[in-house]
Amino acid sequence: MGFGEAVGEDTKGGPPPTGRAPTGGGATVGAHGTGPARPVVLVGVMEYIVLSIPLFFLLMGAELAWSAWSGRKVYRLNDFIANLGCGIGSQVVGAFTKAAIFAAYLWTYDHLRLFTLPRTAVTWLVAFLLVDLLYYWFHRLSHEVNFLWAAHVVHHQSEEYNLSVALRQSWWQGLFSWWFYLPMAVLGIHPVLIVTVGAFNTLYQFWIHTKAIGRMGPLELLFNTPSHHRVHHGSDPRYIDRNHAGTLIVWDRLFGTFRREDKEPLYGITTPLDSWDPVKANFHYWGELIDLAGRCARWRDKVRVFLMPPGWRPAELGGRQRPREKDRATHRVFDTQVDRATRLYTVLQFILLVAVTSLFLFRQQQLAAWVQYGLALLILWWVMDMGLLMEGGRRVLRWEAGRIAAFAALGTAVGLSIGDLRAAGAAIAPALLSGLHLVLVAHGRHRASPAGPPPAA
Repeated sequence: MGFGEAVGEDTKGGPPPTGRAPTGGGATVGAHGTGPARPVVLVGVMEYIVLSIPLFFLLMGAELAWSAWSGRKVYRLNDFIANLGCGIGSQVVGAFTKAAIFAAYLWTYDHLRLFTLPRTAVTWLVAFLLVDLLYYWFHRLSHEVNFLWAAHVVHHQSEEYNLSVALRQSWWQGLFSWWFYLPMAVLGIHPVLIVTVGAFNTLYQFWIHTKAIGRMGPLELLFNTPSHHRVHHGSDPRYIDRNHAGTLIVWDRLFGTFRREDKEPLYGITTPLDSWDPVKANFHYWGELIDLAGRCARWRDKVRVFLMPPGWRPAELGGRQRPREKDRATHRVFDTQVDRATRLYTVLQFILLVAVTSLFLFRQQQLAAWVQYGLALLILWWVMDMGLLMEGGRRVLRWEAGRIAAFAALGTAVGLSIGDLRAAGAAIAPALLSGLHLVLVAHGRHRASPAGPPPAA
């Protein structure tokens, strides 16, 4: 899909395109009449992401095969489930925000642009360089400003380094990153080009999340590579806040944040999350900031908590906390062990979760608002349960029973609202099977054996 085709404009000329979506749309599930169509531009950009999904899983499969061949274990089921759970939640939250963000780009382009750049290869090159440069600064500030770190820390929590970590994305980061690119619209770069180049910038960064590729010679002078990005994910003090680049590593070299990989990092964050729960992963640092602000005596310091770098505290609370070197001889990653029945149940439920999420993302604009919000909340509940199942304990079984009941109830409500009981059956049947399987899990051994203190039962 070309730049002009993506917005439905006349590519042979004419006035500057607005990129506005056509009215109308397909039939809405859960309501009478028609629902709003997804903006054409978002469909166009989504195609690149959708076409890449099979490649993501193919490459993860190849990496898993390399892991078995080389004897280097780089995947753990619990970590993999948590990573993809965070990514699923990010896509679901983004489904409700992307149209508004694009509308902001479009309004800025229509009303505030200084120039109208032609649709040429030079404009594409300029857009690529600007997106990559602005991404560098957003990414760097996300490590240097507490409230931005709170929206980015999720991506760094995994203590593994594999391709699934690339999919471990914050649910909130998109709310803070988009305005970094607004100057491009002011300069006259069309919003379609901004989001398209941004999508490819994101896709590029998938393959660099791997241990399977070593040094890459002269390419490392210009491009971000797995070696460079392994440094970025390191929790060793000498690696922290280094190599923020998206595609071109030259920005780190130019602005003084480049660091060469001299030995393999210890991955993760300085204070481990010690949980597989994606909900906790996305909220825990916000909670820490709010708690710290509450303990500050001066209002100025309460505000500074959110604006200063991670680790900052006022003097009366101990001052700046510097990261400490970890003892590699004694360092252990967070891990839990659950019984085979729980692992099987979680894997099967996760496959169903991926299918339901795909249906939601592809058919969202055909769903009534109440169905959209209900299904989104159900998916977030679902990813939470998948993570908690990997931690063990019996409390999550009650949560999971409630989630299964909610799944059946939502499917029944949708079926009744559209007069099609097949929709209800499509939810009730897997819910019944899931419930029966959950009973087997509940009667089996369901206790974790964590590396650290056991989680609360």
